[in-house]
Amino acid sequence: MRQLMVCAALWAVSAAAQNLTPSQKEADFRFMVSLYNTYYAPLAWKKAAVSFDALDIKPWIDKVAATTTDLDFYEVCVQYISSLNDSHAGFIIPSDFNASLGFGVDIYDGALLIDNINRTVLPSALYPFGLSDELVSIDGVDAQEIASELAKYVPQGNPRASMRQGAARLTSRAQSRFPHAPDLPESATVVIKGQDGILEIYTIPWVKTGTPMEAGPVPSPMGPGRTAVARLDPLEELQYSGVSRQDTDGVLGYGARNPVFLAGLPSTFARRLGANAADFFYSGVFTVDDLKIGYLRIPHYAPPSQPMALAQFEAEIRFMNENTDGLVIDEMRNTGGNLCFGENIAVRLHQDSFRVTGFELRAYYNRMLAFYNSWINAINTGMPAEAISQYELLYKEMLVANQAGAIVTKTLPLCTSSLTRKPVFDQNGVMLAYRKPIMVIIDDFSTSTADSFAAILQDSGRALLYGMRTNGAGGNNISLSAGAYSETTVGMTIALQVRPKMFASPEFPATQYIENVGVRPDVENDYMTKENLLGNGAKFVDDFLQAMAAYIRGQTE
Repeated sequence: MRQLMVCAALWAVSAAAQNLTPSQKEADFRFMVSLYNTYYAPLAWKKAAVSFDALDIKPWIDKVAATTTDLDFYEVCVQYISSLNDSHAGFIIPSDFNASLGFGVDIYDGALLIDNINRTVLPSALYPFGLSDELVSIDGVDAQEIASELAKYVPQGNPRASMRQGAARLTSRAQSRFPHAPDLPESATVVIKGQDGILEIYTIPWVKTGTPMEAGPVPSPMGPGRTAVARLDPLEELQYSGVSRQDTDGVLGYGARNPVFLAGLPSTFARRLGANAADFFYSGVFTVDDLKIGYLRIPHYAPPSQPMALAQFEAEIRFMNENTDGLVIDEMRNTGGNLCFGENIAVRLHQDSFRVTGFELRAYYNRMLAFYNSWINAINTGMPAEAISQYELLYKEMLVANQAGAIVTKTLPLCTSSLTRKPVFDQNGVMLAYRKPIMVIIDDFSTSTADSFAAILQDSGRALLYGMRTNGAGGNNISLSAGAYSETTVGMTIALQVRPKMFASPEFPATQYIENVGVRPDVENDYMTKENLLGNGAKFVDDFLQAMAAYIRGQTE
């Protein structure tokens, strides 16, 4: 009965028609599973780590057969992919429909607290609740229960991140992720607990935009041109690890240049970057007693221009070397991006050679062939020797794995032909590296390339990691069309990020993988508290500055 109530709160009406035939739905589901069978790198890891056998599909075929609407069929697909616990493996519907209640919540100190309100939609005269008030229920159902149910639509490698994503979707639901979002009623009955502990009931309209997607009827498969694998250069395809727009909705500051604690920065902070549109980074300097502590926020690893962003980073490093005693790198709520951009940032923080994150690649035939062709083309067009060596290495190792019937290759580099990176120098022979102590701030939304960047600096001993365990999106990802009849897309993890040594954790088998395990901080401190919400993160800022000051003094004694 409780489950039925939760489902009723999720989708109050259901008017979707049956358009796809049973055979079409089964064909699309089998095709979707075949994609994971062919391209998905963590097949064996998911079986060991989260006890999910993606190829045991008999129970899923039965669920597909029992569906009576197209949207219910999509719900089964969502449930299947959610079982992978993979931040990169979402099920996406091509719809621009969105429903919103005009405010957002996240989990602070274990409670669902309001952390943003659109006062244009919800004027305070009619809706006098405020920031840090607690969302208790929606349409008579406990909001925590609904958040737990919604989390499956936005799966994450980290269970805490998954719950926070579910919380974010309590008040904002896009059909691209939630098949039945158009079935939401015209309004929601919301119970909110104020700071005085009094419960207030509000009727809030769902603001609906866009056009709901209706599947089928589809008399025959989609025509040619829908291709399973993106036609990028195979190396460029492998060098991406990040999350899409659908994954950032509702989490404050996810992928944003400005820090989430911007309003909590002390008066002693002097900003450098962040005021101009051309600034990719946000940076500045804190004064803490007799110390100058640099700060540089990396919002993501997908800048519009990597050369321009690297040049800006190098300029900041030159300044920080001359004017600070230590540097804090903030990659909280970082959406990931290009792995090699992240690796090149890491190079500019090391004075010595170091080992980067390696990758186990899914060695399917088409990819192996693509790398062979790229290798031959590199030779024929006179590309640099490093590029030729890189294509040759990846082709030959995929050939070995493919012929052996292995799911993935051995651990390989992706940005150069070696897992070891050396320091870099400018045209005058000056090393482009920060020379003083470094702290990296991480949290459960330090995602994808942000996972691997944190791992690199921890593994080399170059930085103190501060905050919370990273997202555990430890793979390289692409998107694939998910069926000949339905116009959906699935995320696909095509390689696994591999650390140089084994790590043990309470939740998972000992492994070198970052997937699900994430990267653990050296010093744990959770930003997600009511005190930080009310104080704009001022307590968190003071905490990490004091920890950094102690770290600097400890390093220089």
